[in-house]
Amino acid sequence: MLKKTEGIVLSSIRYKDTSIIVRIFTRELGLKSYIVNGVRSQGAKSKAALYQPMTILDLVVYEKEKGGLQRISEAKIGFPYQLIPFDFSRSGITMFMAEVAGKSLYDNYQNEWLFDFLKESLIHLDQKSTELKHFPLAFLVHKARFLGFGPDQPEEFFEESRSLPFTAEEIPIIKEYIENLLSDSYSCNFRPEIHLRRQLLDYFLDFYREQLDSVTPWKSIGILRQLMN
Repeated sequence: MLKKTEGIVLSSIRYKDTSIIVRIFTRELGLKSYIVNGVRSQGAKSKAALYQPMTILDLVVYEKEKGGLQRISEAKIGFPYQLIPFDFSRSGITMFMAEVAGKSLYDNYQNEWLFDFLKESLIHLDQKSTELKHFPLAFLVHKARFLGFGPDQPEEFFEESRSLPFTAEEIPIIKEYIENLLSDSYSCNFRPEIHLRRQLLDYFLDFYREQLDSVTPWKSIGILRQLMN
């Protein structure tokens, strides 16, 4: 059965000589894995570049009831990025977003509100006026809420976490920072010192690991730390 849907690419891997297997979080069908044949062959109609992580696509896909690898009938760019592919900071953040999404979603998981949040976040990241220094932290705070384990108040983060890597003097600043992230999201204009932003990033990532029961390291964290000036 053919179905139309929007999708956000999370990852792709090579398959045989000319094909790829791509994981796409679709709005209507959830997280699916698709095999795209011949995409890396010379003269292919659909190029592998179309399936770069966090690309927003308009899709027509074959939906099989039994699951497993699916196939794509048509794919085209749903939102053409103007800045992300050419800006090291923005492309680094999209790599981080793809890793977080990939670790927190499972096959066939469907959540239209989360999809809309991811799409709107990517479009916001592609705007020149967007402040990047708070972006990864705001993304983590709000994505956790869509996944069902994000607290509504800063104190609840501290209560639900197994660790608290802040001093007594730092906690009021961190609390105010989280309050700003919760209320203002990507428009946050709070100005903590850089070491506190990095500490809070590590804290949020540990919080995600606890909630997702994951022990695998974050591959993109090294790049992200370089961006947090």
